[in-house]
Amino acid sequence: MIMRIGILTVSDRAYEGVYEDESGPALIEMVKEHLRQDTDLYHICPDNFSEIKRALEKWCDDAHMDLILTTGGTGFAPRDVTPEATRAALEREAPGLVHAMLDASLKKTPHAMLSRMAAGIRGRTLIVNLPGSPQAARENLLTSLPALPHALELVRGGGVDTHDLEHPIDTLERERQERDVAD
Repeated sequence: MIMRIGILTVSDRAYEGVYEDESGPALIEMVKEHLRQDTDLYHICPDNFSEIKRALEKWCDDAHMDLILTTGGTGFAPRDVTPEATRAALEREAPGLVHAMLDASLKKTPHAMLSRMAAGIRGRTLIVNLPGSPQAARENLLTSLPALPHALELVRGGGVDTHDLEHPIDTLERERQERDVAD
């Protein structure tokens, strides 16, 4: 199944060119490696409620993305408004994804409890907020990967027994087992 995937980096400093975005490119690399997909849209926007919300709505409604990953703006800083802008764009929330990511992150650092990520659905698009640090963004995406293929199939309207996306880790494990049997 071909997916349309967008990655939105939310950062005033990256937007202004004060520093180079590392989280967005890290997610692009992970999408290619684990989902075996190219990223269709990539953009950096400032920590601005209206701009974040507008980008998400446009990518869902006009560009028909299947999955949008945001990175940045999920902490406690005054300008961290990504979760609020995301919730304003969502039609239905997906708290299980957030709970799973927070649970996994808390096993690595107590600072994970300071993350305010959101996830949910708008139309036929799944939106998932990830932290702004490249390492935390990668770790949280890895945590959610096992559920994403099935979630995306369901969002597209597929039935419980009809999802045709296989999780990349399952694929790698199956390929390893097939090699072991062949040897």
